[in-house]
This record gives sequence, structure tokens and C-alpha cells, in this order.
Amino acid sequence: MSSSDQQQFADRARLGLAAEALGARLPALLVAAQRVAETVSPGAHGRRRVGQGESFWQFRPYEMGDTIEKIDWRQSAKGDRLYIRETEWAAAQSVYLWRDSNPGMAYRSAKNLPTKQERSELLLLALSALLVRGGERIALLGGGRAPTAGKGALNTMLSGLTLDTPLGGINQNVPRHSTVILFGDFLDPIEEIAASLERIAANGVAIEMVQVLDPAEIALSFTGRVRFREMADGAAADNDALIPRVESIRSAYRDALARQQDALAELARRRGWSFAVHATDMPPEEPVRDLHARLTAKGSPGIGNTSHDGAAP
Repeated sequence: MSSSDQQQFADRARLGLAAEALGARLPALLVAAQRVAETVSPGAHGRRRVGQGESFWQFRPYEMGDTIEKIDWRQSAKGDRLYIRETEWAAAQSVYLWRDSNPGMAYRSAKNLPTKQERSELLLLALSALLVRGGERIALLGGGRAPTAGKGALNTMLSGLTLDTPLGGINQNVPRHSTVILFGDFLDPIEEIAASLERIAANGVAIEMVQVLDPAEIALSFTGRVRFREMADGAAADNDALIPRVESIRSAYRDALARQQDALAELARRRGWSFAVHATDMPPEEPVRDLHARLTAKGSPGIGNTSHDGAAP
């Protein structure tokens, strides 16, 4: 067996083990996601609002400005008032969701914290559960499947988490008027991130970005002599950095992180997207609640409220 064949075999074995590890915790992950979804919106069973559709919703009294064509004469004949027959808004959104799975997402600074990837997957599934309840169509970005609705859609999302699709490797035609939700650390060079996002949003797609970071990455709270290792394919890379006194670089590090976040926020602002920061030591309900509120506001996908919460001090 050649060295190239050996490397391919090792890569496949590593991917297989990673998939098995994820598969083993998928049921617990789904239960946790459903719990977060229930906390965000207890008892939610879809959106009810007036709009274009075939399903009857309600009668309401006639008001000045209503057209005569909207009057339900049969209902009005039962009393001495005119009534309007309203139908339920029935246009479902198509929402594509993605979570970063690069090796750096496996980081956590303390055993009592989730890794960045674990938190991203929890946020993705909790939001997916809420969207399914609301009758929306969902799909995993990069999974090659069209958005679907119903409980089966959530199971499809769950099984799709065994796939590793980097942001720069997504080559998928996302239909116009869709919304894309991205969970990742977004620590790559801003030029690379911008190029990937512009490619995804080529059809006028709305994008919601949530930067998921460990609290130690936000504050660089280490002290003394620390060795930092860049992770690659689950193993330490060769370009380690040994810092004799982390305190001496803390200010410069925080400034660099703030510049990265400012650049991401500005990218979102220019395109009418949204950007927010979430630390893994914070409750997962907060970003899920914010995203769900924006997606369901007036039934319009991709509300362009750019937020920049939780940035490094």
C-alpha cells in the first residue's frame, strides 16, 4: 500500500470514528434541542396570521377601508353587522442552516463547557425545531437536499450533522428569498469569509450569522506561560505558539478580535444581514429566541436588523 493510500485509509477511518461518535450522541442532542425550543416558545404550534391562503382563520367586523369583495355575506346575514372573512397566511419560508465543523470548533476551555461545535449543533437543531413547528421548510446548507417541512425534516437535519462541509466548500444554489443561518467561529481571514458569503448569497439570499466562541477566546483569560496549538483534523498542527506571558498580548489580542467582529458586523450591515456573538457559557435560549423572532416577524425572511452583541471588551 502506497503512502497516499495509507493516508486516504487513515482519513476515512478518522471520519468514520467521528461519525460514530456524533451518531452516539444524536438522540441526546435532539432531546436537548427540543428542550431549548420549548423554553423559547412553549406550546408553539405554528404561526397564525392573516394573509394569502386557502385556510379559513377568522371572521372580524367590517372596518372603513375594507373592500366590499372581502365581506362574507352569509355570516353577515346572521346579525346586524358586516363581517370580513380572513384566511390564514400560508406562505412558508425556506431556511437553510449550517454549523461549522472545522477542527477548531472542537475547542472548549473548561470541562463544564460545551465545545463550540456542540453548542452550534444545539442552536441549529433548536431553531430547526421551532421552524418546523411554524410550518417552515428547512434544510442543511451543503447537504444537497431541498428544504422540507414536518417532523421528517428535523430528522433529516439531525442525520446530516455527520457531514463536514466547510463554508468555503459550499457549492449550492440557494433559491432567491431564502434565508441562510450560519453558526461558526468565523475566525478565518475576513476576505475568505466575505467571498464565501457572497457566493452563497448570489441570488439575493438573506444571511444570519452567529459567531460562537468559547469565553476564553473572547477574553483571553489565561495567565502566565501558555502554549497555543492550532488544531488540524483533530490533531495539533506544527505551528504552535509558546507565549511566555499571555498578559502581555491580551490587549492586542482583544483588539484583533474586535476588528474581526467589526468587519463581520459591517459586512452584514452593508447587505442587510444580521450578525451576533454568542459565548458558550451563556444560555443557548438567547440566540435561538432572537433568531426565531426575526424570522417570524411579519412573516418576512431575513429581517435586516444587524446586531453586534457580546463582542469582546
